[in-house]
Amino acid sequence: MNDKTHVLIVGAGPTGLTLAVDLARRGVACRIVDQAPEPSGGSKGKGLQPRTLEVFDDLGVVGPILAAATPYPPARLKVGRVPFWQVRMHKPVAATYPLVMMHPQWRTEAVLRERLAELGGKVEQGSTLTGFEQDAGGVSARLGTGETVRARYLVAADGGRSTVRKALGVGFSGETREEERMVLGDVRVEGLGREHIHVWVRPGKGMVALYPMAGTDTFQYLASIKPGLAPDLTLSGFRRVFAERSMLRGVRLTELLWSSLYRVNIRLAERYRVGRVFLAGDAAHVHSPAGGQGLNTGVQDAYNLGWKLARVLAGAPEELLETYEEERRPVAARVLGLSSDLHDKRSMKRDEETYQLRLSYRGGSLALRGGERVPDGPLPLADGTSARMFDLLRGPHFTLLSPDPAPRVGPEVRAYAPASPYGGERHTLIRPDGYVGIATSSAEELSDYLAMV
Repeated sequence: MNDKTHVLIVGAGPTGLTLAVDLARRGVACRIVDQAPEPSGGSKGKGLQPRTLEVFDDLGVVGPILAAATPYPPARLKVGRVPFWQVRMHKPVAATYPLVMMHPQWRTEAVLRERLAELGGKVEQGSTLTGFEQDAGGVSARLGTGETVRARYLVAADGGRSTVRKALGVGFSGETREEERMVLGDVRVEGLGREHIHVWVRPGKGMVALYPMAGTDTFQYLASIKPGLAPDLTLSGFRRVFAERSMLRGVRLTELLWSSLYRVNIRLAERYRVGRVFLAGDAAHVHSPAGGQGLNTGVQDAYNLGWKLARVLAGAPEELLETYEEERRPVAARVLGLSSDLHDKRSMKRDEETYQLRLSYRGGSLALRGGERVPDGPLPLADGTSARMFDLLRGPHFTLLSPDPAPRVGPEVRAYAPASPYGGERHTLIRPDGYVGIATSSAEELSDYLAMV
């Protein structure tokens, strides 16, 4: 039995990979396994929200992502052969990363795998979790390879059909809209420009769309399916539907690289934790595609859980882990409501809420007169210099802004003396995930909070 693992992650999609990168940079002994024999393909979740880009900035992967990503091009809709409207889907906001960026999921996963390799980790492809038991000291997980892994904690990032969630008996309440299905694929196309998202609706037949995928020569293909019809996931099937609904001549689908059938699922796990096992990403919540919330919410699950696991493994109180569900489940519930509303209304609304910049943990047990995301920007310091806030926050540490910080902090806290009180309080402690933990004028309150985390 292997007993040198602190955290075993099941599932190597964006959520699992984000968690593995975050733990690896903190020096936590973790393993990440995935049942697929090789990394998954497909553009799938293609929109990276501004808040996700801030997370990726901290994890050291935003550079290679932005090198290939692009803002969403304008969407152009035709009803039959008649142009109906053209709209730019996303508007910039005042933030370091002001726009949703298009970046196919397979490439996002590839960048995260490369970062994990830089940190000394790797994904164990073709390694299926076949069962597990937990006790007071940890989790014993059995793999299809015949190995048993002993870990302090197990994190399930194994998708909406999570075998771990089902084994735990955790309910997954919500709905599956069988009548709302989409064929999804990656295709190569001849004779079509890449300056727009192309959408065609033919009355009585349905919708088909082609999204030019950033950094590639492919398009993401989406087509609605009428209830009761069996999908044809072959190139000939894609061609037939495209010709029927677009009524275009001179445009040809030449190659199908990946295909899938998508059903609208809107579900939320009743619990995010059972003992030493945690649920994250699609294993905990699945969304409608509207607003591009699913992948991004999963990344933030991992970003919230990673630092807490690392702190508890380093000696912080076990109760810290209770705040993962306390903070993240209400966020998922709100985001599910938001994405469902956008889906039902066919709304194109995109703002700081869909960009996930307004999410906060106010009112929680870790938010003592805090809980807000810390924005980027210049911070004047008491020594007459100025620093960029994200440069101070980047890394696995806590950040303390205080005129007299040194005597009360340990090596896991980096302290800076601002030129004036940040946020109006003498001491402001910023958590490793970029949210204010506590803002106080009391040195005793600050010490008590540090003891808690």
